[in-house]
Amino acid sequence: MATEHLSPLDLAFWRIESAAHPMHLGALAVFEAVPQDGPGAGAAPGTGPDPAVRAAALLTARCAAVPGLRRRIHDVLLPIGAAAWSPDADFDPARHVFLVRTPDPHAAAGPLMARPLDRSRPPWEAHVLAGPEPGSFAVLFKFHHALADGLGALALAAMLFDEGATVRGPVRPAQEPQPAGSVLRNLPGMLAARVQDVGQALEIGASVARSGLPLGVPAALTAAPARTGTRAVAGLALDLDDVNRIRKVAGGTVNDVLIALVAGALRRWLLGRGDPEPEGAGPRALIPVSRRRSGGAAKYGNRLSGYLLRLPLAEPDPLLRLDRVRLGMDRNKEAGPARGAGAVALLADHVHPLGHRLGGPLVAQAARMLFDILVTSVPLPGFTFSLGGSRVREVYPLAPLARGHSLAVAVSTYLGTVHYGLVADAAAVPDLAALAEALRAELDELVREVS
Repeated sequence: MATEHLSPLDLAFWRIESAAHPMHLGALAVFEAVPQDGPGAGAAPGTGPDPAVRAAALLTARCAAVPGLRRRIHDVLLPIGAAAWSPDADFDPARHVFLVRTPDPHAAAGPLMARPLDRSRPPWEAHVLAGPEPGSFAVLFKFHHALADGLGALALAAMLFDEGATVRGPVRPAQEPQPAGSVLRNLPGMLAARVQDVGQALEIGASVARSGLPLGVPAALTAAPARTGTRAVAGLALDLDDVNRIRKVAGGTVNDVLIALVAGALRRWLLGRGDPEPEGAGPRALIPVSRRRSGGAAKYGNRLSGYLLRLPLAEPDPLLRLDRVRLGMDRNKEAGPARGAGAVALLADHVHPLGHRLGGPLVAQAARMLFDILVTSVPLPGFTFSLGGSRVREVYPLAPLARGHSLAVAVSTYLGTVHYGLVADAAAVPDLAALAEALRAELDELVREVS
């Protein structure tokens, strides 16, 4: 069997990780429990197995049947600095699925997101968080970014739910070896593509240089390295109908509105803390863009580029903020996801594996120079997920937090509801709940403006 090496971008995510800055993404799925009856005839409703216990048992049983969840990452001799996937001969579901009793699933998710995954095992975990009320529970999924991006992680998680058999899971087609003659015939095209790739890398590098230094960024969006390592998590659910009402009147896309809500909430939050009035062009938001083909099968690993967008925090008018966000995103889309300062992920393809291994820590420290906040969107399918008969009511995506950053924002839409997942450095952002409420207040104001 041919060795399956990590792609350059997957390898970059694997190498830049540190104990204080784990590179896993996550999702907190909150369930609407439907307890099963006991085995005896006429058993009273709710006297069956504990839904959280049942969910943990199902996840434990099902994960062993998903090949993508049984693979671990290991270093290889050649190419020097590279890493590859291999089956975990000692795979034990009990090392990946955990049952936790907690009075507050959101509060429990913070410390769990701060804890790195075991790099000697398949890089994922599922924590069933049993709440205080009978039948209430949530599941926190954690997937290392080297294993999957948001769409890939969704495909993997979907295979563990009751609908898993009907969801097309991630596949990685085998590469057919090319005859020697075909390599020679393709050599001119390969050289031309290489020249084009180098030109693209130079263009992206120039765009990064032009994007500007992180000057005038609010102190609340930075985290001193000595204070990092702890995490806080918050979630907020908003009505998608309200978002669509704003979009129809003000123009743009749903994503434009969701990003503008983040900009407005940050402004409200900063002013509420007593910080100075925001000035200047605003912090640089990195907005990941999927490079997967529409309708294609999800694959393991990452297929990502990105846009860089200045969040107009200095603009006091919410509709003008939305307009500036829309214009900025239109410019990004016109240029395309393979160009511009947000396409830094594509530079990973131009780095030798040894460069990733030796330069990973330096790249991690440089994140603060490339962008100021991550704002990512994870699309979810239109049907309802369930696990052991318990339906998923809410899904809060959670993004990794780069070194020097205090906040990462992820957003998804599920069953007519927008779910914002906020991950923060707990020391730098002790009032994360206030930011979540600022998102709600910003939506309310925009609805009033367009009504």
